[in-house]
Amino acid sequence: MSSKKKDCNFNGNRRDFLKAAGIGATALTLQGFTGSADASTALSHKQEVLRHYKPSDITKIAMLGTGTPNPDPSCSGPCTAVIVRDTPYIVDFGPGLIRRAAALSPMYGKEVKIKGLLLNRIARAFLTHMHSDHTAGYPDLILTPWVMGRSEPLQVYGPEGINEMTEHLLKAYDADIKYRLFGYEPANDQGYRVHSKEIFGDGLIYKDANVEVEAFRVKHGNWPNAFGFRFTTPDKVIVISGDTCPCENIKKYSEGADILIHEVYSMEGFEKKDEYWKNYHKANHTSTHELGELASKINPDLLVTYHTLFWGASEETVLDEIAEKYSGKTVVAADLDIF
Repeated sequence: MSSKKKDCNFNGNRRDFLKAAGIGATALTLQGFTGSADASTALSHKQEVLRHYKPSDITKIAMLGTGTPNPDPSCSGPCTAVIVRDTPYIVDFGPGLIRRAAALSPMYGKEVKIKGLLLNRIARAFLTHMHSDHTAGYPDLILTPWVMGRSEPLQVYGPEGINEMTEHLLKAYDADIKYRLFGYEPANDQGYRVHSKEIFGDGLIYKDANVEVEAFRVKHGNWPNAFGFRFTTPDKVIVISGDTCPCENIKKYSEGADILIHEVYSMEGFEKKDEYWKNYHKANHTSTHELGELASKINPDLLVTYHTLFWGASEETVLDEIAEKYSGKTVVAADLDIF
């Protein structure tokens, strides 16, 4: 496990720091920014933070979806790709993930082309929980990489219910599968198949030459089975929270993380909610202040927020709220960001 300390400090006076700092080359590919003042400030912040972050030649992270159940057109549903030596490992399958992966692939990518996101290479996936915004892209994950040439069964690891969901989806698309197998299209008879395995507790769930993947329970309201994942690669430890309110397990499994990818909601937006929704979100999600407190204990090299509930707050506000509790390198992820 990594126990690195930061080489720079970002405090609450972030605006003054950025004004005085030069903007250099970054370790991050930034996508989807407009010319607005807020977007320009957010871009400058990301550039400056990532200027102090050393990227890896072995391990990369592609944010294929950073959204929530709310249908923001700029954010696909939650999906993160951990790519190690050109092998992709998908966490969650929110709507739009395959198109986002294609946008970074050698076949369809423009400025960025990641070999590990060739669609026929996508063959391993992990699901945090069964909410629709995390699973609505599952048929696409099963079928489109097969159409594009995947020749091995998809391996999927997820909570109780993933086996049943897989069985029903394959049945729902039975006519499509049969036509591709027995019609004029020369499809192989392996790539549409799915080997799903249910997770029932904490611990190691997957291991190969590139990664070890540990699952750990998190607290997402009264979901009986919601998980986060810890990826250990040859040179990075990456923790992905899934949907969770603060809990001891996220702290335990985030110890030594190089990159912590965590969901969050804005306190400014939260204060505008009625009591019913305040109680709901407190039980299901993590506030900017709570995330800042967690990160100050974990001290990752990089904190990345996703599944960010802004509720009208700006990206700058979210970062400032976190900075009240945490002085480390923090970015709010957008779809197609690469770390």
